[in-house]
Amino acid sequence: MFKNQEESKEFIQGFLPNLGKTPTNREVVLCIPFTDLNILSDILYDSRVQLGAQNVHWESSGAYTGEISGAMLQEIGVRYVIVGHSERRQYFGETDETVNLRLISAQKNGLTPILCVGETKQQRNAGDTESLIINQIKTGLTGIDQNNLVIAYEPIWAIGTGEVCEPEEANQIIGLIRSLLKNTNVTIQYGGSVKPNNIDAIMAQPEIDGVLVGGASLEPLSFARIVNYK
Repeated sequence: MFKNQEESKEFIQGFLPNLGKTPTNREVVLCIPFTDLNILSDILYDSRVQLGAQNVHWESSGAYTGEISGAMLQEIGVRYVIVGHSERRQYFGETDETVNLRLISAQKNGLTPILCVGETKQQRNAGDTESLIINQIKTGLTGIDQNNLVIAYEPIWAIGTGEVCEPEEANQIIGLIRSLLKNTNVTIQYGGSVKPNNIDAIMAQPEIDGVLVGGASLEPLSFARIVNYK
């Protein structure tokens, strides 16, 4: 929940000029607050940057005050949507079952969902990481087309805590996720305190296809360095 419309325009003005030498096979997606989507849809049209939202409801319309449907997002040029982010699960009661419904809705409306999975520190310390991830993937992907999907592994204990998930550990968990998929070519990202000073080591891991960036994406040059990893 950052940046009003004016701040978003300023960010884009500082960010886009840094993509001139970005390899063409790297996809850049900004998942921004609902209030910024319409204005940035116009600004980013025909640019290197795709537009994403941060959530989507499972119904196309109805008495769901405060929610946004997939059709509403698709209409204004949104291509991607985050589903099941750890903060949605932690603060707003998202479950694997509601996450699955949102994934289905996203795909039904021509959006590519970015499914977030990951464990808390308590779950990790209890040795439950693998069983939790397996259940999140199994339940979350019921009835989902794996040809139109991105998955992001975000260890909740490493988000904004100062604790670091070593690239090798992240690579191992992402390898586990890949082994659970029918389509092993699904893009699987890592998310958890991704910064300019660790992006190169993260992207050197063979199972990691990309990153889901939080705080480090708020500053144009910081995010550009991540996009232009070496």
